[in-house]
Order: sequence, then structure tokens, then C-alpha cells
Amino acid sequence: MFIIHPNPCGLSGGFGGGNGGRRQAEETEAMSSRGSGGKNGGGKQRWAAAVVSGVDSGEGRHPSTSPGSCMDEKNLDVEAYSDSPVKHSDMSLQTESSSSSDEEALQAPRRVEAARASTSHWRAHESYVELHELVMDRNSELRWMEASHWIKLEEDFEELGHWGRPHLSYLTFHSLMEVRRAFTKGIVLLDLPEKSLAGVAHQILDHMIDDGRLKPQDREVVLRTLLLQHSHPDESASLGTLSPGRLQQTDGKDAETTQPLLQEQLSIEMKTLPPSSEQEQPRRHGFTKPLLEKILPDSEATLVLVGCTALLDRPTLAFVRLKDAVKMDSALEVSVPVRFLFVVLGPDPHYTTYHEIGRAVATMMSERVFRHDCYLAEERQELVKGLEEFLDCCIVVPPCEIANEQLFKTLLPIQKDLLRKRYLPPEKKPEIIKELEQQLKAEALPPEDEDNPLRRTRKLFGGLVKDIKRRYPKYLSDIKDALNAQCLAAVIFIYFAALSPAITFGGLLGEKTVNMMGVSELLVSTAIQGVLFCLLGAQPLLVVGFSGPLLVFEEAFYSFCSGINIEYIVGRAWIGFWLIILVVLVVAFEGSFLVCYISRYTQEIFSFLISLIFIFETFKKLIKIFEDHPLKSQYSTNSSSTRDQPNTALLSLVLMAGTFFVAFFLRKLKNSSFFPGKLRRVIGDFGVPISIFIMSLADYFIQDTYTQKLEVPKGIKVSNETARGWFINPLGKHVAFPIWMMFAAALPAILVFILIFLETQITTLIVSKPERKLVKGSGFHLDLLLIVGMGGIAALFGMPWLSATTVRTVTHANALTVMAKSTVPGEKARVQEVKEQRLTGLLVSILVGISILMEPILKMIPLAVLFGIFLYMGVTSLNGIQLYDRILLMLKPPKYHPEEPYVRKVKTWRMHIFTLTQILCLAVLWGVKSSPASLSLAFILILTVPLRRFLLPRYFSDLELKCLDADDAEVTFDESEGCDVYDEVQMPV
Repeated sequence: MFIIHPNPCGLSGGFGGGNGGRRQAEETEAMSSRGSGGKNGGGKQRWAAAVVSGVDSGEGRHPSTSPGSCMDEKNLDVEAYSDSPVKHSDMSLQTESSSSSDEEALQAPRRVEAARASTSHWRAHESYVELHELVMDRNSELRWMEASHWIKLEEDFEELGHWGRPHLSYLTFHSLMEVRRAFTKGIVLLDLPEKSLAGVAHQILDHMIDDGRLKPQDREVVLRTLLLQHSHPDESASLGTLSPGRLQQTDGKDAETTQPLLQEQLSIEMKTLPPSSEQEQPRRHGFTKPLLEKILPDSEATLVLVGCTALLDRPTLAFVRLKDAVKMDSALEVSVPVRFLFVVLGPDPHYTTYHEIGRAVATMMSERVFRHDCYLAEERQELVKGLEEFLDCCIVVPPCEIANEQLFKTLLPIQKDLLRKRYLPPEKKPEIIKELEQQLKAEALPPEDEDNPLRRTRKLFGGLVKDIKRRYPKYLSDIKDALNAQCLAAVIFIYFAALSPAITFGGLLGEKTVNMMGVSELLVSTAIQGVLFCLLGAQPLLVVGFSGPLLVFEEAFYSFCSGINIEYIVGRAWIGFWLIILVVLVVAFEGSFLVCYISRYTQEIFSFLISLIFIFETFKKLIKIFEDHPLKSQYSTNSSSTRDQPNTALLSLVLMAGTFFVAFFLRKLKNSSFFPGKLRRVIGDFGVPISIFIMSLADYFIQDTYTQKLEVPKGIKVSNETARGWFINPLGKHVAFPIWMMFAAALPAILVFILIFLETQITTLIVSKPERKLVKGSGFHLDLLLIVGMGGIAALFGMPWLSATTVRTVTHANALTVMAKSTVPGEKARVQEVKEQRLTGLLVSILVGISILMEPILKMIPLAVLFGIFLYMGVTSLNGIQLYDRILLMLKPPKYHPEEPYVRKVKTWRMHIFTLTQILCLAVLWGVKSSPASLSLAFILILTVPLRRFLLPRYFSDLELKCLDADDAEVTFDESEGCDVYDEVQMPV
């Protein structure tokens, strides 16, 4: 049987802060001259002490396990400590504000308790815990050896001679019961004003003698044991290679004088931690430097010493909280100030080992709630109560055979429930605490209208004015912040990330519009609009570019114009005029707030539709190649036509499939465990350019088989010089443009505006999530005005309109994110800062514009390679779409369904009905897209918003809708196995 404790490794937050003032270390002679009577200063101060009871099954019975229950008075040996008052600490708690709501809820009740106690100021800290055990070395000498250490998770030294991976601590039931007994009747010293390990040892031994646990004649032997040298494991010696030490009773003193003590007097001394002292350089660079980087700044350490001795007839625990955190470099492996010490000594235990008891104590100190209780405890009962609450949140696993490891996953919801009650116990908070919480939040949070860019001012252009006032004063810092090596690396990466889709979409756009617009127009448009947006935009992290929904519209509008015999490129110019009018009206009346009503329900239908179109169009083009170049047993060798070419269809299939699989598996490689992390990330990030290069190179070496290539004009020229120029005459070039169509263009203009509005505003919402810690703010109104307005003007020059691209923007933000170096094992990556500046996007846009001069290289790319990239974008866009996951669940038995909220909290048949409503909407949209009324696609899509807001709540409960339609996509900074930025994005590529 073992216990899984509620280790909060998956929860963000923590306590930060520095230490108190600098204090001079006391002289060693003064401490060593202290008598056994425990005199300190002017007279003897009696500290809390209690006799530890023996180990028996009756006292080991666990009390009530209801949440928050404290130990019943009859289970405590009141006489053992009631006459030994604990020294009350003169302090109050001042905690720093935390970004985590859980942390805020945890700290608020503690601040109320601390406010009642009052005096010198201190702050709770993150923890580093070391467990040392008494061992016998190869010279038959006793010493302390580090067994494990904790930075939230436990790390053990393995037999192979290196530290193992951080893992959750598993605790035995009896070890926790022993710790509970020891806390109940052990020695508790709070706010001990000692500055050295020797002083702490003297105080502990004085109380052990006073309480009759230790004979006075054994005092010197135990004292020398507590001051033995501390060693740390390496390949030559570790806990596994040395035998456990046992302090024996001896009549002579000569045998004890040979034990290795701590280094000279200066090594015995401990230094108080100055308010702004920096971490000292570690002694063993091979081990301590990586460990020190994992420890958060301003952490405080806990040292746990456990050992077996025949000088005591029962186990004894001493808990010490120092008044000032002091450095103990001679004991700890790293230079971290020590606040807490645990000493566990005694004879051989009956049910467990001191190693397990030490692990239990160390694990409890690594858990933030219990550690917080230890900081705030004013008396023994508060420590015992904190321990009881810790035990209430532990899960006991019975000793039964577990056939499948998946069964352990069923414990996760229970453990999360226990953690939720532990961190957020609203029923236990008195009214005064709730009032204080509201007051603290009101003081800490700025007014809502200052930081919410979507909050309406109800003034004409009020939102636009707010955006300008919020963002433009930081313009100079946008330039200074770009002077960084990380920004230069981001430019190179984002350049390829922007160039690949520009070439791909440009080639497909030219193929769908008979080169009325192609690669050259798209590259020029991306460059010019990108430069202007980076100079004037409110959120320069946005990457503007062409996207799948706009490509679908261009194809539909070209088919419409061809069907009624009007000039497609002129019609686009009139759509541009209407776009400018629409965006001015929407920005004037602050229409950007409407993005708040577009839920995941609509986003996923839109994304799924675009992905299906991408996949469908890829195979449609491949089938057309097979029709133009059918497989025959014999081919005419004299034909100079580009049709009926031998092996063209097969080679096109190979190029398309090869491009798709190379790009897809390079992306998988990025999130795998092969190669060092930096190398595989570079390979994965450049997966699309690499796949285009490899397959184009393969086509280049196959000279005897024809494949259709990308058509790119030489220099800055339009794709079809015979049909158009760089300026589009709104009245028509070859024939007069119909007047009725000038006004009717408002209808497709609304469609284009909806598409750009959806992509741009939702992308801004994604990149502005609080987890990303952007500090300069965003501007929904200003960015929308710029992007749509530039698109409207671009139509006059026959260039495509653009929008904010979701995946490229998220990738750009991730490339500029600086992660904290001290990452605690098992904890989510923490953002230190984001380089919010304008130069990376500006340089990328300029490089994309220069790429138009790469015509000799671009025209060597086969169209089949671009089809493969098209397929890749369609397939990868399905990631992170919950609708796609729920469609797959319709094909699986319920026992194979994942442990997701929309599965656990919603009945299976109701979940399937919700999925069917989205599938029905998809079918309607696909039918509209395939019909002559394809231009009305966006209008039909917008109808899903009132469907979700007004109709679905009639048939689904609020809880079901919260589970099925929740925006629960987690921010992805550093991709791990099976997870990348596509999982965060619900918008099409």
C-alpha cells in the first residue's frame, strides 16, 4: 500500500521574495561555550517540547478524513506539550501578488491570519529541500550523505552514478503516520534566533535532555554526530553504495574524536542572507550549476537529517524554524539560505525506515500549502492541523494487482478535486476573509476600462483613440527592444515561415485565376502591407499574410465574374472601395467588441470547413493531372504538347505525397525525443522549406519527365501582362464595368470583411492571452482599420488583400518569448518577457519583398510540390479542433474515450448530438460553397453565432455548453511530444 500525495507540480504560481536584513555571524567560541542548560542571552528561554510516543497500532489510527478536519483532542498527548509554551514568532506575512488565481485564493486567508499576529516583516518563499541520511563510509566513519532533493518534484541519485529524472513522490502509509506522531509529541522550535548549525544543535539537545529523551552523558556524542561532515553523492560514493550508519553507545571518548566533523570554525558558521545577496558560485560545477539553475530566485531551503541511534529508546523529531534564513554552505550542495531544519533520530523503527520518514517530511515541505502553514504557525496545534489537512488530501492505493496502467488515470480527476478543495475552500472562508479578498483584488487590479481594449467607450472612434493612446507612447521602446540577438534569430525563422505560404498560395492563386494574380502580386502585397503594418500597427507581433479562407473567396469570386462576363480584377477594385467604407463604419462604432460573441463553436466549424477544402482541392488538382496525363501502355514520342506526357502523373503523385510526408514527419520530429532539443526544433520549424527544397531537387534531377512548374514573372512584373497592369482602372479596361455591379460589390465586400475580421481579431485574442505576459497592449480597432484599409487600397493595384495569420503570428510570438531560466522540474514553462518590438516584422516583410527577385529559383518549383504543402496545411489544421476529436469519438466505444471534461461531464449521446449539429452546419456550408451562391458562404457562417447563443441553450445545460464549447486551448510556448502551436489554434492556416 502506498500513498500518492497531492504534489502541485502541474499548478502554476508560488511565493517569491527576499530575506530579512543582514546579521553578523556569532563567534564559534561563544556557541561552543554554551552550557547544557540551554542558556541564551540573559536567561533560559523555554521552547516548546513534547515526548514522542512509541510506535503502536493504536496511536497510528488516522482521524477523520473529511476535508479540513483537524485532529481530535483525545488523539493528542496534551500533557506532553501543554506546559511547554511555544515561542511565538513576532512577524506578519507580506506576500507578493501572484498571477495565479489559485495562489491569490490561497494567500488571502493566510494574510488575514498573519494580520492578527503582527510585527517584523517576512515573506513566504519557494522551497528547496535536501534529505541527508547518516551512513558509514568506506573508512568506517559516520557522515551525513545526501539521499534526495526536492524542487517541487523528487530527484534521487541512481545506482548508475547520476541523478535521475524528477518524479512524483510516493509515500508509504506508515511513514506518514510516524511523521504525524512525531509532530504531535516532538520538539518544536519556532523563530529560533540562531546563526549556526552548532547553535541549532545545542538548542535541540538541551530540550531532548530536559524532556528526558537523551541522557546528559550522551550529549557530546549526539552533538558531534549532528555536526558530522555532509557529503553529496557521486559515482564513487552514494547512499546505495554505503551502508546505513548507526550511532552506538560507547564508554570511551577517543573513538568519537576520529569522526569527520564539518570544516573549521568558519565552515560551522552560517551566514545570514542579505536582502539583495546573489547566489554564491557553487563548488562543484559539474553538478551544482545545473541544479542551481532549476531553483527559483529567493528560494529558501529545508534540511532534513535522519539517522538511527541506539542512544534513544524511541523516535524523536525536532522541527526548527529559524528567525532569519541563513546559508549553510557546508551542508547543502547549493548556496541557498536555510529556513527550516528537521532532525529525526531514534532506534530501528518497526514498520518503516528512517529513509521513508525523511522522504515523507521532505515531500510535505515541498508542497506549498503545508510549507505556507509552517511559515505561519504560531504554535504546535497549527502545525498539526496543517499536517492533518495534508493527509486529508492524500490518496491511498490498496495493495491490489493493477492489470493496466491506464487505471491510474482514473485517479487524476479525484486528485484534482482534492487539490481544488485544498487550494480553493470557499465554504471554510469566514466573511472577513472574503471581504479582504475582494478588497485586495480591487486594489491589485486596474480598472476594467483601462486594460480591456474591447470595452466600448460609446464615443465615435473612441476605441481607435484609446488604441493610439495606449500603444504609440511606447513606440521608442519598440525600436530599442529589438536590439537583441533573439530578435535576429526570429527574423530568419519567420522569413521562411512567411515566404513558404506566400509562394504556395501565390502559385495556387495564379492557377485558380488564370494568372490574374499570382506569386509576384502576393509577394509585393505581403511586403508593402507588412512594412506599413509594422510601422503603424498597435500589435506588431501580428504577421499579415494570405490565408486559406481568402483563397476560397478568390476562387468563388473569379467563377462568379467569369459566369456573368465581367472583369474579375475590376470587380475586386470596387470590393476594395466598399471594404474601406465598411471598416471605417465598424471602427467608428467600435464594432470589434463583436468578436467576443464568436465562440469556439463557430471557429471550429469554420476551421474544419477550410481544412476540408484544402484536402479536397489537393486531390481534385491531382485528379486533373491524371486526366491531362493519363497512364498509357504507349506514348507518342513526337508530340510537343504538354498533355499526355509519360510518367507525369505518377511523378506528380510522388512529388505531392513526398512533400506532404517530409513536412509532416519533420513536424513530428520537432515534438519527438530524437536529437537534442534545439536541433530538432530548428529542423521542425523549417520543415516546410526543407520539404519544398528536397522534392524540387528530386524533380530537377529527373530530366526526362515533364512536370508543370510555378509561373513567376521576371523582376517586378504582373503575372499576366496581357490582361492587366499594376494599376486597375475602376471603370474597366477592355469593356465598361456595369454600374449595378459597382453597388452590388458591397455584398462580396461584406463577405471579405467578415473573413478578415474573424481571422484578425481572433488571432489578436490568441496572442494577447494573459499567459503570454504582453505588457504593451493590443489595439483591435487600429489593427483592423489598417489591415482592411490597406487591403482595400491594394485592390486598386490588383494585389491581394491580407489578414492576420494565426499560426504564423503564434509562431512569431513564441520566437520572441524569453523563458525563465530557473524552471522547476515538473512545472509548466514560465514566461520571463516577450520582446514586443516592430523591427522583426519589418525586416521579414522587406526580405519577402526582395524574394521576388528569386525568379530563377522559384520557377523551378513544381506545382505538385505546392499541392503537397496545401495538403499538409489542411491536415495539420485539424489539430487542436475539438470537433475533429469528437467526430473520431463517434467511431470509438465509450471505454476508449479520453478523460476530458466534455467526455466526463457530458453524457455520450448528448455529446454526439452536439457534434451532429456542427456536422449539419458543415454540410450546409459545403453545399453553399459548391453552389452558384458560394459568395454567401460567410453569411451562412455568421448564422452559427445566433444558433449557438440562442438555440443550443434551449437543449443543452450551461454545464454541458461550458464543457463542449469552452476555450480551453492552453498556450504553447515550448512544444513537447505530441503538442505544438497547432493545438492552440482553432483558426485555419
